[in-house]
Amino acid sequence: MSIRMELSRILISETRDYQLIELKEIDGERRLPIVIGLFEAAAIERRLKNITIHRPQTHDLLSNVIEDMGGRLDRIVISDLRDDTFFALLVVEQDGRWVEIDSRPSDAIALGITNDIPIYVEEHVLDGTA
Repeated sequence: MSIRMELSRILISETRDYQLIELKEIDGERRLPIVIGLFEAAAIERRLKNITIHRPQTHDLLSNVIEDMGGRLDRIVISDLRDDTFFALLVVEQDGRWVEIDSRPSDAIALGITNDIPIYVEEHVLDGTA
């Protein structure tokens, strides 16, 4: 079962090698912290603040590719947690079929945040981090 969540906060520190995003359950109180890299955190922050970059960045490029190939990003699913590593899927609808694309959660969120794409987390992932 997938639980709908939203980006609750992003913590960026330029003095550490890792950053933190936190997802919060929309209809509940559970939270999910995910450690991410500085570049991914900066991309998420830039998209949240609608900061325009003159040339497409990686997440812009992927969004353009999905759209130009007739696809539509439907949702992001944080699908697994193995050996302290989170796994995610981009769920794309293309020509009436569903395509699941393996992704890091940070990249998926950076891609989806601008267009308010829903984020889901599998129940077993939430249970594994309690």
